[in-house]
Amino acid sequence: MTGEWDAETLFDVFERETARKILALTSVEPMAAQELAERTDESEPTIYRRLDALEEYDLIEERTHIDADGNHYSEYETNLEEVCFQLEDGGFTIDVTYRKELVE
Repeated sequence: MTGEWDAETLFDVFERETARKILALTSVEPMAAQELAERTDESEPTIYRRLDALEEYDLIEERTHIDADGNHYSEYETNLEEVCFQLEDGGFTIDVTYRKELVE
């Protein structure tokens, strides 16, 4: 993770509806930015800004996809499994759980 987690940072990331939609959509299947733009009715520049923020905090991962014709493009998939907020002693604590792929 390149960004530093704190409750304010997480609130800022999740404040954006588009970021929440991207996480939800990419939890089902990997998607390209163009596909995310179509599914969220947002512009591609907006999608890329949200993807950058999500990548900064390891909430989403970019992978290169090669189609049958040999064309390369990026697909995005969420790394996020769960976020828990707790209010205690006048402040927030957060616990972020990431998806883990086990290699056999």
